[in-house]
Amino acid sequence: VGFFFSLKACGALKHQKKKTIFLRVKDYAGKDRKRKMPWCFHICIDECSLCLQKIQEDLNKQLLENLVGFLSRSHSDFQEKTTEWTCRMKFREIPTAALVLGVNVTDHDLTFRGLSGILQDNITPYVALLEAKDCPGIKNLMQKLMGQLMKCDIDVDSLEDEDCVQVSQNRIRCSMSSLISWYESVKKKTDSETPSKKRNSSSRHWQSPPVVVIFKDMESFTTKVLQDFIVISSQHIHELPLVLIFGIATSPMIIHRLLPHSVSSLLCIELFQSLSCKEHLSTIIDKLLLTSQFPFKVGEKVLQVLINIFLYHDFSVQNFIKGFQLCIVEHFYSQPLSVLCCQLVDTKKRACSLSHDQCENIRKLQVLSWLKRLKEETVKLLEDLHVYHENYVLILRCLHVFTSSLPKYPLGKQIRELHCACLENRVWETEEYESSLQLARMLNKTDLVTMLQQCVEILMSSSGKEFDKTSEKLKEFLTQFQNLEGGCVPSFLCTTFFLKTLLELKESRRSKKLTKFEMLRFEVVDYIDSLVRKYLIPADDRTLHEVVYFNTASVLREHLNAAPRTALHTALNNPHWYLKNQALKCDGGGISNKAPDICIAYKLHLECGRLINLVDWLEAFSTVVMAAEEPNADAASSDQVDDTIHARFIRAISELELLGFIKPSKQKTDHVARLTWGGC
Repeated sequence: VGFFFSLKACGALKHQKKKTIFLRVKDYAGKDRKRKMPWCFHICIDECSLCLQKIQEDLNKQLLENLVGFLSRSHSDFQEKTTEWTCRMKFREIPTAALVLGVNVTDHDLTFRGLSGILQDNITPYVALLEAKDCPGIKNLMQKLMGQLMKCDIDVDSLEDEDCVQVSQNRIRCSMSSLISWYESVKKKTDSETPSKKRNSSSRHWQSPPVVVIFKDMESFTTKVLQDFIVISSQHIHELPLVLIFGIATSPMIIHRLLPHSVSSLLCIELFQSLSCKEHLSTIIDKLLLTSQFPFKVGEKVLQVLINIFLYHDFSVQNFIKGFQLCIVEHFYSQPLSVLCCQLVDTKKRACSLSHDQCENIRKLQVLSWLKRLKEETVKLLEDLHVYHENYVLILRCLHVFTSSLPKYPLGKQIRELHCACLENRVWETEEYESSLQLARMLNKTDLVTMLQQCVEILMSSSGKEFDKTSEKLKEFLTQFQNLEGGCVPSFLCTTFFLKTLLELKESRRSKKLTKFEMLRFEVVDYIDSLVRKYLIPADDRTLHEVVYFNTASVLREHLNAAPRTALHTALNNPHWYLKNQALKCDGGGISNKAPDICIAYKLHLECGRLINLVDWLEAFSTVVMAAEEPNADAASSDQVDDTIHARFIRAISELELLGFIKPSKQKTDHVARLTWGGC
């Protein structure tokens, strides 16, 4: 019971199957919450899932294509028996791909699943995914390898055949020779199939498909297991088209640290580098948050919590996505007006769907006087909010073009940092923004022309006509710069010393007459500043921003930032909090005899000092447990504690010891030492 409380309190009880958080909406919308999610919640979640899936596919596309190309080159050499393969076979080299994925280990599983799926669909059905925890020895590794490969050989149409049981893992001796014999028999069976059956079953696979073995966490494998497997495999490389893929979280040098030169020389290694987790996160923020197509938004504090957890905890993009999806769930559960969120994209079609309760909530929130015109006003406000998001994203990107090129990055290098600054307050009132303007007013002609060209491209990508005049104005600036001579001084972005010199010259130039280039440069910066002041207004200042923005950062921290000691104390001291049983609630610091045994023992131990007498503890425990029982005059002995209660007490203190609250004392054998002090 104690373990159940502690694990549930810390959020450690999870399903065995890995599911994204939006598949567990019943936890929020079921009987516990006694409320159903609005229809637009499911639309929002589906759009989020599709968007994230497309982003993941686009980000991993180049990496997977490179790996497929590597397998193609290795396999073609084996199939054609070229000179290169003959030389490789002579030196017994195994084609090996070193896949560097970064320290965000929790994201690796998604990459390997995608890689395995592509290989099995288009190249070879013989793909094995091995983890260090399943392969403590070479025997376990071979069993796992052959078990996965032989399942690939069992076709759904041939399950009723008599010989399908013969490929069971228990019927074949797990060795490399057995693996080679199995591969040759499978290959002959495939070659002997009729053309029609072969075309239906394996036309998508290569002829003589390679056997791909993926080591998901190479750093966790023991050196002996890797050495034995590589040495054994290299001796049979001329018989089996084996290809290895090492999943590496740290550095490619780990291969040479784990394997001696005599073993690493048996590998023909090619290095592959995945996209860094920071770039991955920036892409997701750019495609999911900085777009007007996806209606749901998060506030500055919430976004900062998600980014801080990412940067200071695990660098896990998947955990960032789960946190974002948790924000969606909490927003649609706690905000009554969230039903209007999806109407931002199509307000006219759903204007009539506003219920009287929703109209009343909006009226109370925005203090609108006329209920008759409320629907029309709401539609207009939602349309304005949608237009605001479109304009905000475009000008934010234009501002980022300028600020990301400045030295020391006063407003941050990444666009997510600039986005947080704009959400927090009026960015033009901050010192960082003023510093950025001062630096921008000292840019040279080449830098300004490049930045203006990028801004024109950004504004031209908009489907609306809001920024047609703005684009023409920027093009006019470009024409004026091209007609000017001079202004191409060396860029100060390369050296901090030159930056300091220019800042000192700024004061001296005030008394001098400005050149045409300097006047035009000031005009450009002032124009960009006017766009910022017009379009980068904080979302909190917009009417009905509560519909799409989730700002409750405290709720998010409660879910994502684990506090094990506090959760344990709450679970053991107030069991009704997690068990949802009010009968266990006690006022005034009392102890309920209906509480679980570990909770009773825990509360009693809080009243003790550094050393706890086990006999006194047992008597107090027995008193609490038997408090509600009727006195029995026929009891054999009132001084002796019932054996059942004694056993329950032993189990309770054993659980407390395992959780780290007490430990045996060497000073007195009938005492235990208390290990925790202070409040939570």
